Order: sequence, then C-alpha cells, then structure tokens
Amino acid sequence: MKTVLITGSEGFIGKNLRATLQGREDVRIICFDVKHDHTKLPALLSQADFVFHLAGVNRPQNTEDFRTGNTSLTEQICRSLANSGKIVPIAITSSIQAALDNLYGASKRGAEEAVFSYGRETGAAVHVFRLPNVFGKWCRPNYNSVVATFCNNIANGLPIQLNDPNVVMNLVYIDDVVRAFVSLLDGIVVMRDVFCVVEPVHTIKLGYIVELIRSFQASRDLKSIPNMADPFVKKLYSTYLSYLPKNQFSYQLKMNIDKRGSFTEFIKTPDRGQVSVNISKPGITKGNHWHHTKNEKFLVVSGQGIIRFRRVGSNDIIEYPVSGDKLEVVDIPTGYTHNISNTGTTDLVTVMWCNEMFDPENPDTFFEPVERGV
Repeated sequence: MKTVLITGSEGFIGKNLRATLQGREDVRIICFDVKHDHTKLPALLSQADFVFHLAGVNRPQNTEDFRTGNTSLTEQICRSLANSGKIVPIAITSSIQAALDNLYGASKRGAEEAVFSYGRETGAAVHVFRLPNVFGKWCRPNYNSVVATFCNNIANGLPIQLNDPNVVMNLVYIDDVVRAFVSLLDGIVVMRDVFCVVEPVHTIKLGYIVELIRSFQASRDLKSIPNMADPFVKKLYSTYLSYLPKNQFSYQLKMNIDKRGSFTEFIKTPDRGQVSVNISKPGITKGNHWHHTKNEKFLVVSGQGIIRFRRVGSNDIIEYPVSGDKLEVVDIPTGYTHNISNTGTTDLVTVMWCNEMFDPENPDTFFEPVERGV
C-alpha cells in the first residue's frame, strides 16, 4: 500500500486525480487543501510515500500571495520532506508561465527551483510539469480557463467575449494529465529536458474552439454527433457536456406518429449514417420496399415480430423471427424487398440504422410487396 498526499485536492486537477486514485486498491490518499490547517501539513507529509503538489495561487488579491502560495509553500513542503528521514518522490504542477518574466511566472519558477534542489540534496525523484492550459470536467468557469468559460456560457445560454479568434491555444486534456501523474506511481516517466510532459498537446485556434462548442450546442436540434475520430473534438465535447444545466440533460425528439405506430430519427451523421427508432402496433406490417445502395440494420429491442425478405425478381420469401427477448441484428441487404411485422400483443420496438441520412431528392426506396398479391 502506497500513501499518496495530494495538495490542492479540491482543485480542478486535484479532484480528477483523487477520483482516479480512489479506484486503486494499492493507494491510500491523504488530502490537503487551502481550507485545511497548514500547521498540520508537516505531519501529513511525514506519512507520505509520494507527493502530488498541485496547490498554488494564480489569481491572488495581493501580488505578494504569488510568492507565498507558490514558492514559499513549495519550499515548506520540500523542507518537511527532507527532514522526514525518508526519500519521498514529489511531482508538482508548474506552468508554461514559468518561462516568462512576470510575477506569477517567477513564483512558479521559484517553486520549480525548490523541488529540483530537494531532489539534488536527497536523491529523491522529482517530477516538474510545466503545464499549458488544461481543460476538462470540473474546471471552474470564469476563472482562469477560457475553455471552461466558453463551455459553461454557451451551454447555459450566456454571452461570451471572443476578442481575437486567431489566438493559438496549447491545451492538454485533464484525463491525459491524470494519466501522466498516475504513471509516475508505476515508474513510467515521459520527459523533455528536465521537465515531465503530458501528451498529446492540442494546438488549436480559439475561434475554432468556439465554432466547435457552438456546433455541440446545435447538435441536439440537428440530431448530429461530433467527429469522434478527432481526439480534440472528442475531449472538448465531453468537456462541454459536463457544463450542461442540471435541468437540461434531456431533450425531446420529433415523433412521426400515425395509427400504425411511430418513427423517430435519433442520430444523423454525414459519414456514419443515421439511427432511428420504429414502433409498430400489434398486427401492423411496415416496409415492403427495397433499395439499390441504401442498406440498414434492424435490432428489435421489445416485442415480437418477423422480418421478411424477397430478392427482387425471385419468388422465394425468407423469414427471420425477431424478439426483444433475444437481441439479434438483422442486416437488410440491397436488392431485397423487405418488411417487418408485429406478431405479438405489445408494441414492436426496433432500432434501425441506415448507412446514409435520408435524402428526399434521392430516397433510393422503391415500393414492392414482399408477399406477391399483397
């Protein structure tokens, strides 16, 4: 069992790291945050086998707090660890600002120097992360993350201020940050020069980030799904969803209802087709058409029915019994006229995937009964 101390445990990165480490049986977590009694910090450090020092100050009321909250606190931690009699590895979150000539950067640079000095004096492994902008769930909006602010405001219908859309952002995702931290416990370190790195770094224009977030907001009405093959889009969409208002997790779909049942489009994508939900009343048969190129997959999730096929130009009818009691996907090949009948006493609910979105100008759908004479 390894005892891990996390300072800044209630902060954005700290909460995500803590949530991940709580799933490990070989780790015991000690938490320390600004609300805790600082006089007890040395005693907590004496118990630690590894320290993640994530606490810091970036928007103080007094500029002197930069040094107090960043450099001095780190120096205190390093002294306590050196005096503990143990060789305790430490990882700290610095900032790319440490390379710049400003008060915040200087305070972070001072923290780095304290950690490197601790490593030289004790032989302990030290890991300094000069992080760029970090984004992801639980990040505080309207504070020091433009991504969090834009996601929160757009999700909640609030205005945003975009001064220069061409500003280039270097971003790392919170899960990638936490993964790099946890890897340290397993002896895996990725370094560049003397600094540990988080990969990948996403280099994106601010204007494009806003375009993406607005497209996420519109995706409900369009029934669309973002391009999940793009790693940054996938991560940003997950981040956006975490800022949805608590009363807006759900949204309604337009149900096309008639006496036979209903047909409802769920998801529509230009490259992966669309997903719909079809409900048929007992005794109802739907379909009796075929396609040249369009193809589908049917999955009955409730009720009982039969899917029938007949190859165009042939007299042979093929039958596939389907039931929500046994989930089974049925492919709908091209060149086969087909239908689906509800043979049960309850609604027949079918999830239908089609390889393309419906195009009224080119429906590729031709009526022909499966059973001749019908």
